[in-house]
Parts: sequence; structure tokens; C-alpha cells
Amino acid sequence: MKKLVFFAFIFLIFFFTFPNTGVSEQSDSDSNSNSEYDVQVIPDDAIRLRILANSDSEEDQAIKRTVRDHVNAEITEWVAHITDIEEARTLIESRIPEIEDIIEDVLQEENADYNFDVEYGSNVSFPMKLYGSYLYPAGEYEAVLITIGEGQGDNWWCVLFPPLCFLDFEGGTSVAAEETDEVEEEEAEAEEAEVKFFLFEWFDWS
Repeated sequence: MKKLVFFAFIFLIFFFTFPNTGVSEQSDSDSNSNSEYDVQVIPDDAIRLRILANSDSEEDQAIKRTVRDHVNAEITEWVAHITDIEEARTLIESRIPEIEDIIEDVLQEENADYNFDVEYGSNVSFPMKLYGSYLYPAGEYEAVLITIGEGQGDNWWCVLFPPLCFLDFEGGTSVAAEETDEVEEEEAEAEEAEVKFFLFEWFDWS
């Protein structure tokens, strides 16, 4: 009789608890992801600047920041009084050689024997990034892409037009979906272990 009650109790637990738990976990996860971060959407009519460092070494990151300061300061002046996206595109594209000159000068001053590449296009890939509580979706965006050396180091980016470079886009972290999956899996395993422990404890006690 005791075993019959035990198995009936297990059946009820699995039938009523686990389907509901699965639904609620999904909805809770979606709710938490929406409330924890503020998703920031850059305007469609925007031009970004992304700079890839040669590596993550302290020296290469310092070179990246110096290139950033010089290039960003120059382009900011170019677009300071522009309100039309087409005008901004035409101006920036026509001055790519000037950007290349700026980078070359910086690398010479830093005695950095690196090649570099400057691209301007509408399909520059950006990873999903988290800056504080602001989440910026991954995707392909219109941008000026500067690659220094191997381009294997951390990147820096901002929005050139409209000018949003005052935002702190240094030190952001990539958002990995695997981390969320691991947390949810661990929580599910812990909950299952608690249910099993309770059942066996009840069976021994009875």
C-alpha cells in the first residue's frame, strides 16, 4: 500500500508540476531578459565607427585608443553641422583617404609597424554588446571599419552620425546565450534534485 501511494504521488508531481514549471520558466526568462536590460536601437539612418585592435595586448589596445581619439575627433568636426544622412555619407566616403592618413601618422608616431585597412559600407558586422544595462543587438550596419594589423583584439565603436560617441562604448562585454542556457539548466537540475530528495525523505519517514 505504501508503494502504491508513493508511485501515485510521483505521478501527480510529474503530471502537474513539471509541465507548468516548464512554461513558467520560459516566461520568467523572457520577462527577466526584457526587464534586466534596456535594449538600445540605433536609428536606421546612422553611420557607425568600429575600430579593431591588432590584439588584446596593452600596447595594441593603447594604439587602438590613440587611433580612436584622432579619427573620432576629425570626423566629429566633419559632421558637426550636418543633418542629412546622404550628405554625411558622401562626405565621409570622400574623405576615407584622409582617415587613412590619420591612421598612418598615428602608427608612425607609435613606432607600430602594422598594416591597416579602412572600409566603409552598409554591411559591417557588429556583435551583440552589453554596456552597463544597455544592450545593443548584433547585426550588419553602415559603418566605417578600421582594422589595425591582424584585427584580433577588442574593438571600440560609436555612432558617427548622428553623433553618439559620447556614449562609453569601451569595455563592453559580449553577450553569450550559452551563459543564460547554463544558468537555466543548473536551476532546473537543482529543482529536480530538491523534488527527488523530498520524495525519498517522505518515503523513508512514512
